[in-house]
Amino acid sequence: MSHFDSSTKPQPGVITCKAAVAWGPGEAMVIEEVEVSPPQPMEIRIKVVYTSLCRSDVTAWLSQAHTSIYPRIFGHEASGIVESVGQGVTEFAEGDHVLTLFTGECMRCKHCISGKSNICQVLGLEHKGVMHSDQKTRFFVKGKPVYHYCAVSSFSEYTVVHAGCAVKVSPLAPLDKICILSCGAAAGLGAAWKVANVSEGSKVAIFGLGTVGLSVAQGAKLRGASQIIGVDTNPHKRDIAKDFGVTDFLNPNDSDEPIHQVIKRMTDGGADFSFECIGDTEMVTTALQSCCDGWGLTVTLGVPKTKPEISGHFRFFLMGRKLTGSLFGGWKPKSEIPSLVDMYMNKEIQIDELITHNLPFEDINKAFDLMIQGKCLRCVIHMPPK
Repeated sequence: MSHFDSSTKPQPGVITCKAAVAWGPGEAMVIEEVEVSPPQPMEIRIKVVYTSLCRSDVTAWLSQAHTSIYPRIFGHEASGIVESVGQGVTEFAEGDHVLTLFTGECMRCKHCISGKSNICQVLGLEHKGVMHSDQKTRFFVKGKPVYHYCAVSSFSEYTVVHAGCAVKVSPLAPLDKICILSCGAAAGLGAAWKVANVSEGSKVAIFGLGTVGLSVAQGAKLRGASQIIGVDTNPHKRDIAKDFGVTDFLNPNDSDEPIHQVIKRMTDGGADFSFECIGDTEMVTTALQSCCDGWGLTVTLGVPKTKPEISGHFRFFLMGRKLTGSLFGGWKPKSEIPSLVDMYMNKEIQIDELITHNLPFEDINKAFDLMIQGKCLRCVIHMPPK
């Protein structure tokens, strides 16, 4: 009877590959040769197959309301295949298909075991540009450290993440579509379902009809909302908004009166639920003004580009209106995201229509331009096949 000796298995070494490195705020990405360290204990190294560009990548790249950490590799919405696993990792094996998670789930901290929160105390949002485990980077260019983004850094052919910041998915699920479930689409659906718990027959107002806002609309539609008002200054959003369930499209530039007054008139005193999906704290105030007294709930999802403080008259709260935030739609990332992949595979939720562009990795700067110009919802970047 032979016993498998794990020590005989060759240990993974450094991989040299291509990555899009940002050398300074707002500077174009440069495709560089980077060295990617092997996964350390409780980490996995992933071959990134597809990665999509999220608005928060752009905000952080411009260093608006963020600490400036450079050189850096951005990207956090991604799908890939496990290339190697570090010591102590048992839930992943080489060849597994995974989604990356910009906020993880350790399964053991106060928040993870509470059943009331998805804000993991161990693997939550990482702001320093390093790995959770040892506060070091796994990327180097000519021996010099390159920093991470949200503990994912998917704008690289290979990346290293903590095992708690990835989730295994069915090998049958198309990686070029489900990558957007690792952030934007899931965030919007969860805000409608888990955070707001939109009820049948309710009236909903959504500010900002990007990937997140349209996903909120889809979630509200599937819950049976009777009126879904979409607010956006881009008139081209009107048609796709209807496809995702928006019943009334409002462009503030076309209105002579404040948009919250228009919404209050349309909804007999205010919406039951309003969602701020832009990343504009002044719009949070407008969303709060658009809610009804008594039970009106405003959910803010956007990452602000400037002015992070929110203001609202105390009277709104005195009269029963509520304001809450939402990180990743309230989903427990490892426990619950696979169910969204299943829903997509069963054609219960729309994802494909959110992907407006597909580009090769070398055109990553074009993806940033499209996002900044408001010409795309999600651009999926195809990594080089190897």
